[in-house]
Amino acid sequence: MDFQSQRHRHRCAACYRQFNRMEHLVEHMRTSHHSLHEPRCGVCGKHCRSLDALRDHLGFGASLPSKPACSAAFQAHGCPLCLAVFPASAAVRAHRPTCKLSGAPHPSSVQSLTRSMSRVGARGGRGAVALGCKMVGGGSDGTLDVCARVCVVDEHETILYESFVKPLIPVTHYRYETTGIRPEHLRDAPTVKQAMRRVQDILLNGEESYSYSSRGAARLLVGHGLEHDLDALGMDYPVHLKRDTAAYPPLMKTSARLMSNSLRYLTRSCLGYDIQPGGHHHPYDDCVAAMRLYKRIRAMSHLHLHGWPKDDDDESTAKAFPAWRQRELERMSPEELLAMSKPDYRCWCLDDDRRC
Repeated sequence: MDFQSQRHRHRCAACYRQFNRMEHLVEHMRTSHHSLHEPRCGVCGKHCRSLDALRDHLGFGASLPSKPACSAAFQAHGCPLCLAVFPASAAVRAHRPTCKLSGAPHPSSVQSLTRSMSRVGARGGRGAVALGCKMVGGGSDGTLDVCARVCVVDEHETILYESFVKPLIPVTHYRYETTGIRPEHLRDAPTVKQAMRRVQDILLNGEESYSYSSRGAARLLVGHGLEHDLDALGMDYPVHLKRDTAAYPPLMKTSARLMSNSLRYLTRSCLGYDIQPGGHHHPYDDCVAAMRLYKRIRAMSHLHLHGWPKDDDDESTAKAFPAWRQRELERMSPEELLAMSKPDYRCWCLDDDRRC
C-alpha cells in the first residue's frame, strides 16, 4: 500500500481528520458519534457537529473559512439560511424565497385570533404542538421567574390555547417593558394549575397521564427551553416526546461544551427574520419560531435519501464499536466505520411518520 493510500486509510470519512494508526481512527469513531444525520458541507461533504460549525467551515459571517474552496463555492451558489449549495445562481435565486420566512402576525392580530380560536377543541389533533410561556418576576427582588402567560400552537401556527395565568406567589416585578403584562391582566386569569391542565389535555390528546407511549396519541412538544416553561407550569413530559430547539445538538453553539443559542439568533440565522425586536413580546412569536425551526430540521433529508436504512434504535448507539470487535473494526474502511456509527441524539428527521 503506497503512502497516499495509507493516509486515506487512516482518515475519518466524516470530518476528514487524519490519524497515524487505524486503532486511533476506530477510537475516534467510537467517541465522536459521527453519522449521516450531521450537517454537511454541500461542497466537500465534510460532516460538522452543528450548523454553527458548518458556518465556520464555510467562512460565513466574520469567521475565517477552514477551506477557502468551499467558502468560494458557497459564496457563489449557497443559501445563507439552510447552508445548502446549488449548482447554479438561478437555482439559488429560485430557492431563497422559499427558505426565507416572514415574521409571525402582530400581537394585536394574535389576540383577535385567540378570541376566535378559544373554543376550538384540542383533542383529536395530530402532529406536534409548540409551547411558549412569558414570565414575570417573583420573590423579594423580582428575579424568580413565574409564569404569567401561556400559548400553545399547532403545526399550522393556529392557536390551540392562549391565556394570562395567575401565579401562585405574589408578583413583585411585572417586567412590563418586555411582557406588556399589568396587574389587571392577572386578576381574573386562570390559576397555574388550571392552565397546566389545559396544556396537558392538548398534549395528551385524550390519553391518560400515565399512558405515554412512543406510538400513542400523545403529541410531540416543541419549544425553546422547554424544561424552564414546563417547570413554571408545574408539569413534566416524557423526554422522547420533547423537541427542544435549545437542546438539539445541531442547533447549539460550537464549543467544547454544548451551549444553547438564543431563539432570536436561531430565528435570524435559520429562518431569516427577527423576533423580539423591542417592546412587548407575545409568547405566540416564540411558539411560531420554535415550530418553524423544528419543521425545517425535520424536513431535512439524511440517510433515507442515500440508500441507508432508517434506524432510530437508541440502544445500538453505545454498541456500534464494541471493544471485543477491535481487530475486526481496524480492518474496515473509513466508509464502513461511518456506516456503523450512530449519533448521540435522535434526529428530528425520524419524526416523519408522526406528521399530520
